[in-house]
Amino acid sequence: MKLSKLDLELLNAIADIKEVPRGALNIRLNGAAVIRQSSPNISVGPNDDGTGLIVEIKPGTKDETVHVPVVLTQAGLQDKVYNTFIVGEGADATIIAGCGIHNDSHAISRHDGIHEIIVKAGAKLKYLEKHYGEGSDSGKRVLNPTTVITVEAGASAELEMIQIKGVDDTVRSTVAHVHEKGSLKIIERLLTQGEQKAESDIQILLEGIGGTAQVLSRAVAQGNSFQLFRAALIGKAACLGHVECDAILMDNARIRSIPELQAEDADAVLTHEAAIGKIAGEQLVKLMSLGLTEQEAVNTILEGFLK
Repeated sequence: MKLSKLDLELLNAIADIKEVPRGALNIRLNGAAVIRQSSPNISVGPNDDGTGLIVEIKPGTKDETVHVPVVLTQAGLQDKVYNTFIVGEGADATIIAGCGIHNDSHAISRHDGIHEIIVKAGAKLKYLEKHYGEGSDSGKRVLNPTTVITVEAGASAELEMIQIKGVDDTVRSTVAHVHEKGSLKIIERLLTQGEQKAESDIQILLEGIGGTAQVLSRAVAQGNSFQLFRAALIGKAACLGHVECDAILMDNARIRSIPELQAEDADAVLTHEAAIGKIAGEQLVKLMSLGLTEQEAVNTILEGFLK
């Protein structure tokens, strides 16, 4: 199937795809898989009931990537998909997901992506998910990602969750189970503008001795937007966990941050820190002294903050 210019623009925004890449791939367009291919080490196929994908990365696979982006351009489409990703023992792989919505109608376009990720013993995963919306102001763009991840013994995973712009409503739910000597890092970068609302709910259960988890959240709220950030670390064994939330508040926006630590073992070490505030005046003055306008200085600070 030939992708349109709009399709490719959205794919480039969420997955850096300028043309159909080689290797393992599934491109979902308006509720259906339009391009699907496997590689020798990565199997991409439908799940048993046809509601989504099963992606299996063979044990021992090294330095391979699978792309599974979603694009919605059909006005008023309500799309839901269930995907399972299995990273085999000792593998080292990258999954590039994400969703882009273009909506010029008065209807609501919505995508719910429910992902189960299993990182087998000794494996290493990098998971990148970008969300982006565009179109007229009248039609809403709604994205609700749900992720349940299991990090088995000695495995590691890094999840990078990014909301670029243009998403009117989102509820982002992540539940993680980290086992003995497993390691999980979640990086969240979120931008809201206008009347947009975003809720992020992260729960990490550190279930094995020597497990580690880190959550780093960077958020910018502009206009009249609202953000709610919850992150719970539950230490069930001798483990190490840290949550850090850093947010910039602008205009009439609101941000609420709720970190939670729950230690159920005397050797669990759990920490958190949070900061919400406006852009520092001295930062603006310094950049404007270099010849930037005030708006250019603000944009430069925000771009650097959200990287």
